[in-house]
Amino acid sequence: MITSLLVANRGEIACRIFRTCRELGIATVAVYSDADAGALHVREADTAVRLPGAAPADTYLRGELVVRAALAAGADAVHPGYGFLSENAGFARAVQDAGLVWVGPPVKAIEAMASKTRAKELMAAAGVPLLAPVDPATVTTADLPLLLKAAAGGGGRGMRVVRELADLKGELQAAEAEAAHAFGDGEVFAEPYVERGRHVEVQIMADAHETVWALGTRDCSLQRRHQKVIEEAPAPGLDDALHTRLHEAATAAARTVGYRGAGTVEFLVTADGRPYFLEMNTRLQVEHPVTEAVFGLDLVALQLSVAEGEPLPSDVPPAPQGHAVEARLYAEDPARGWQPQTGPLLTLDVPDAPGLRLDTGYTGGDTIGMHYDPMLAKVIAHAPTRTQAVRLLARALERTRIHGPVTNRDLLVRSLRHPDFTAARPDTGFYDRHLAALTRTPGDDTDRHLAALAATAAQAARHPGGAGTSRFGAWRNVPSQNQIKRYRSEPDGAAYEIAYRTTRTGAIEAHGARILTATPDSVTVETGDGVTHHFSLTTHHDRVYVDGATGSYTFTELPRFTDPTERTEPGSLLAPMPGTVVRLADGLAPGAAVRAGQPLIWLEAMKMEHRILAPAAGTLTALHVAPGLQVEVGALLAVVQDAQEEPTP
Repeated sequence: MITSLLVANRGEIACRIFRTCRELGIATVAVYSDADAGALHVREADTAVRLPGAAPADTYLRGELVVRAALAAGADAVHPGYGFLSENAGFARAVQDAGLVWVGPPVKAIEAMASKTRAKELMAAAGVPLLAPVDPATVTTADLPLLLKAAAGGGGRGMRVVRELADLKGELQAAEAEAAHAFGDGEVFAEPYVERGRHVEVQIMADAHETVWALGTRDCSLQRRHQKVIEEAPAPGLDDALHTRLHEAATAAARTVGYRGAGTVEFLVTADGRPYFLEMNTRLQVEHPVTEAVFGLDLVALQLSVAEGEPLPSDVPPAPQGHAVEARLYAEDPARGWQPQTGPLLTLDVPDAPGLRLDTGYTGGDTIGMHYDPMLAKVIAHAPTRTQAVRLLARALERTRIHGPVTNRDLLVRSLRHPDFTAARPDTGFYDRHLAALTRTPGDDTDRHLAALAATAAQAARHPGGAGTSRFGAWRNVPSQNQIKRYRSEPDGAAYEIAYRTTRTGAIEAHGARILTATPDSVTVETGDGVTHHFSLTTHHDRVYVDGATGSYTFTELPRFTDPTERTEPGSLLAPMPGTVVRLADGLAPGAAVRAGQPLIWLEAMKMEHRILAPAAGTLTALHVAPGLQVEVGALLAVVQDAQEEPTP
């Protein structure tokens, strides 16, 4: 019997596993890096053990340190969560060799599925349908588009889509380098890239008594950088024959490797309904809550029970009920290449309502660092129908208050309400086609102007005598000339100018609207058609966060004149986020000629690599970084002088 469990992970998955442990009466042990010393998972654990260092390679990926921590804390079992060491057979073996219970599948099953190339061989022998592999050395234009994938890992690392034959060599080298850096194994394989395919998966739960459950299906087609963003269960639009075929293939995969515990078999389903095996993840998935909601199960509790040798409760799983949708809330800017964001998370307030669930590793007041995945939380909605679940989730996200770094919240709301998604037509090319429209500032920006007006009124209420008031009732009872406030909207950078005036009755008016009430943290605005809009406001330093019924807005008040020191040399390449320089382009040095759009510097931040491109064809005149160097956001990395510009005297 497990009495004390160490979770070899961090963030929301550690907190989620701890929640089940508390319900079962199991003591909890956290491990943490120096960067995570004050993290939520550390605060929630009964005991915590420090792993010296900050980078994952020095902490959460050091299996021997994690095993030592479990023994020191008196734990008798280890749960790996997802990511990090969750699919590392060597770590699983080390846990068992130390006399601890491994809450995961058998070592041999992990080994069998660890290499995607080996897994495909096993699945072919078991009769599971596969995409035909492609030898990169013999690729012709007829084989394009092509997908390059790391054999030893997932999460979008070491993955590239090749559409032009001339790009194959460079993309292959980049994929191999990224895979080697991320997984310690540079093996990459190629297979046909299926346009507008769907990512559909089957949740497996198996015990040591020959019972294997196939728990419905999930659709995870909405992805960015080959990482999932929105997931749902069951996968919509599958006919009974395809559903049965997927279940049979997933069950065959589990039985082939003698699987035990929770696992997921992933498939690519073509537009005409043909399924192909992608991989088997020998761990709990990020998106497991949608399956839990639909089947009324606690998959972590079942993992623990199976690890203790108990059989599953019955030969067949319970019947599914309703529909569930999950959205991953990331600290990232979708409009700027999904750049991860760091810094203080000032507020995170997700509405609590029937049918909603929040899995998070952060609370307001925490800091988002550069070393780990930028996911803040998962918000899950469960309802009797898909339409109801999607509507519930979109509205919950719309009402969520998030102050601090830029997030993908607005993108999630717009994605859930997009016609292709509401009509149950998801596919992996969704963001390739729609990202620009989904991140564009609406042409009718009335709500944002009203929010900026609310920010102006709240500021006036906060500073008596400035615009004329400390609170609404103190507005001067004389008409005034128009006064001007200028704001920059974040993160799009759009400028807003609010020209407002006070009337003889003491009301404040602007843009056809007037302020009804105003305090430093709450403003009510009435528009010309008699509709009132309520806003809550929070100010942190120079930022004003305005939350309304239909959205949230962030503004920075602009000075009357631009600071002349806020300039950089033309051609300067600045770090778009804090990170570590992992490599440079071959031969990159001052004096080197560069092409427009050529990748020059690779930064790693939050588990992803980001390429810094040459802004124009020209000459590299300065290089300020080298591999291994950590840089802050805005740091000058290099300077490229445009070939058409005259050299600076």
